[in-house]
Formats: sequence, C-alpha cells, structure tokens
Amino acid sequence: MKEIKIYDTTLRDGMQGERIAFSLEDKIKIAKKLDEVGIHYIEGGWPGSNPKDVEFFKEIKSVRLKNAKIVAFGSTRKVKNLAKDDENLKELIKSGTSIVTIFGKSWDLHVYEVLKTTLNENLNLIKDSIRFIKDHGIKVFYDAEHFFDGFRANKEYAIKTLKVAEEAGADYIVLCDTNGGTLPFEMKNIIEEVKKYINLPLGIHTHNDSDVAVANTLIAVQCGVSMVQGTINGYGERCGNANLCSIIPNLQLKMGYSCLPQDKLKEMTSLSIYVTEIANLKPQDNMPFVGYSAFAHKGGVHVDAIKKNSKTYEHISPAEVGNKRRILISELSGISNILQKAMEFDIELKKENPATKEVLKKIKELEYQGYSFENAEASFELLMKKTMKTYKPFFDLEGFRVIVENRDGKLVSEATIKIKVKGVFEHTAAEGNGPVDALNNALRKALEEFYPVVKQVHLRDFKVRILDPESATRAKTRVIIESTDGKEVWNTVGVSENIIEASWYALVDSLEYKLLKESNK
Repeated sequence: MKEIKIYDTTLRDGMQGERIAFSLEDKIKIAKKLDEVGIHYIEGGWPGSNPKDVEFFKEIKSVRLKNAKIVAFGSTRKVKNLAKDDENLKELIKSGTSIVTIFGKSWDLHVYEVLKTTLNENLNLIKDSIRFIKDHGIKVFYDAEHFFDGFRANKEYAIKTLKVAEEAGADYIVLCDTNGGTLPFEMKNIIEEVKKYINLPLGIHTHNDSDVAVANTLIAVQCGVSMVQGTINGYGERCGNANLCSIIPNLQLKMGYSCLPQDKLKEMTSLSIYVTEIANLKPQDNMPFVGYSAFAHKGGVHVDAIKKNSKTYEHISPAEVGNKRRILISELSGISNILQKAMEFDIELKKENPATKEVLKKIKELEYQGYSFENAEASFELLMKKTMKTYKPFFDLEGFRVIVENRDGKLVSEATIKIKVKGVFEHTAAEGNGPVDALNNALRKALEEFYPVVKQVHLRDFKVRILDPESATRAKTRVIIESTDGKEVWNTVGVSENIIEASWYALVDSLEYKLLKESNK
C-alpha cells in the first residue's frame, strides 16, 4: 500500500480564513492533536510575518511530538536582497525546524506585476533562496505558487521555475492551484506534462474556489503526487483550502493509499470537531464523512433499507471515520423511522402496535403546525412517551406571568410562576436578562427543592425562527433551546404565535428531559 504524506497547513493557510484567529495556545493544542492523529507535516506559520508565529516555533520545541515534523513557511528572497541578508530567510533559519517550505512565483503575470522584476531575476530568487536554506542543512519543500495559472499562461516559463528549484536542491516540489480555478481534467493533463520534466517527488496544494479542491487533490495523487497539502475542515482564505477531512478518508478507504495509521482514521470526526471548537465556529453539519448530517437519514424508504443493509444508503460505515448514523424524524418519516428511534430510546415498540401509527400521526400534525424534530430529539423522545402514555409528568403548570418594565432607564424582566410539584403548589418569582431568562429562573426556583438535579442544567443556545413572516406580528415562532448538564447536550423545541409561549414549551421540555433521564438511572 503506497504511502501518501499528509501536510497540514491549518495553522498558517487555514488561519487566513475569515473569522479564524487562533491564539498561540490554540496553535499548540491543534499541533498536538494533529500529531496524535498521525499527520506527517504540520506547517506552523510564517516566522518572518508576525511575533505570534515566531513564538510558536520557540514553544513547539518543548513539545514532544511522536509523528509529525514541524515546518516553517516563508517566501523567496526579496528582489533587492542577497539571500544571506534577507530577513525573511534568516527568520526561517532561526525557527529551528528541520524542514522549511518556500514559495516562489511560477506565473509570469506575478513576476511582472507583483514582483516588478524580470523573468530571469525571478529564477535567481528561487535558486538563491533554496540554496541558502539547503546550505544550513535544512530540507526545502518548494511551493510553486499559482503554478497552474502560470502553466496555462506560459508553459515554458512555468516549467523552468520548477527545474531551477530542482537544480537548486529542493527536496519536494509542490504544485499550487493558488486561485482555485483549475478543473479536474486540466489538473490531470498538467501534472502528466510536469512529470516529463521534473524528477523530484511532487506535492499538491489546492484551493476550493471552483468547489473541486478535494477532487483535484485526489486526481493529483492518482497521477503520482505523493504529498497532499490541506487544512482541517477546509479552512482557508476565500472559499478555503482542500479539506483533509474528506481527502484522507477518500484516499485511504476508497483508493487504497496509506495516509494515517489505520486505527487513527476513526479519529477524523473528533479531530474535525476539536478544531471547530477551538476556532469558535459553527460546525458544517453537511460536511462529508465527519459532519453531523453525513450519515443522517430522513426518508422512510431510506431508513427501512438501512435497517436491512446499511450499504443501501451509506457509502462507508460511519464508524470508520468515528461518526455515527442518525435517524431523523419529520413529516417525511415512516414507520421505520419511528421504530428505529424507539430502539435508540430503549422503548419497546412493534410495527403492529397502534401506538406506532399514533406517534407518526402526531408528528405529522405537529410538523404541520411548525414543529421540527430533526434537531430536537429530546422533545421527540418526550412526545413519543407521552403519546404512548408511558410518561408521568414531574410537575403541572397552573399559570405564569411575565412583566417587562423600564426601571430607571433599564429594561427589567420578571416572571411569576405557579406550578404543582408532588402534590405541593409552588408560587415563585424571579428576574432575568430578558423574559425567557426570567421564566427559566422562576421555574428552576420552583423545582430545585424537589429536584436538585435541575441545578446541573444550563441553557447553551437559544434559536428563534419566524415561520411565516408574511403574517407580521401574528407570525408563528419556532424556538429551539440547546441545554447541557456538562456531560450531555440535548435540544428541545416549542412553537407558538407568542414567542414567550414557544420558549416556555422548549424550556419545560429541556428540564423534563433531564428529570426523565435522571429517573431512569
């Protein structure tokens, strides 16, 4: 099985993505995680560009890495400098890495309009810079920036820049589709042409501006490229870089190449989530292989087939990449969806049981009203048990009131609530940061004496969607509340023309779900 070297540039190229700003500590954490998974090369940053990257290369020296080699990134020397006097090159040497990646110009347009120099002088920049680094006993990966655009514009010159890098002693030549405009059929033809002139091992670095970065990378490997550059989750400038979370499983599971140790492939999903959380970004649920929805099934026909043979609607087993199958509940659901969810909830339910059809009927009625249970499985479990009359309420609402008033120029919300708990009437009031928070505080205040476990529950997210905006202020509102007890996360839903009432339904489900789980222990 041929090995493909994986070169991760999340900490440099990935950071150029919008809304991504890793701290020094973040970068160290991600580097450790990448190493644990078995990534071969980790590009730590550009030490000549900012103090944070300089500090990263100092700090990472004290970290014991088992698998990865840290790589410093930089450019060829400036036009007016000698290599030995170029500050950028000197910073690369000072970084202390055993490998340095240098990028240079392959496209004559950039030589003329960006560097403002001659084609011959650009060749000297490439040659001098690589030789200078090599003279210090450091390996050099040469990134041929904008190579595919350069090839199309001036094939002879683009090839000449690669030959100069090879002659100067580069250890790898990486072909870069920097603008992301190359299509797969072009990728194949150009790489096959490059191989006629270059004997060094080749790498590939693609961007996703045409939505084919992963496809281009896979074709490059098929053409003989042995190093793949990319980022976790495809983070990067503009439309992002090639997504390693898709590339690695495709190469290893479908094309027969070795990228990571076999037992590490199942960590791809957790790696994706880990980097997403550190980046403080919303997860891309529809991401192939590692996304929350990658193995989610909604249509009843699909679910029925999946039960019989998972290959019917899944191209791989979710477990191979550390993901899991999910059965969604909606108006498109069939009996198979209900039975599958019942199994997940440890509810004994048979196809011929009238309760099964009753649950399905109830779901479709509620979804017609605006409910959505796809992302509110806690509410669905409660609905199922209530419909089957196997659920006993933990408390009963007698009534509530919410007041919002302006006190000394500041809006204050206060909720008063009356509930019956274990035969006892509780009448409590509480203030909060908004009416929903006030309701939440009042309800907790009433319940905590009887169910201390509700103290563990915290609201993590609150989402509001207007379902029929054309109805203006009478529009129906759907509220989804995400809750956690520090160990588990669950979502609940409420729908009403009144946003307070919709929030109340979701809030009550959130606490009832926790109490239900606790009572089953």
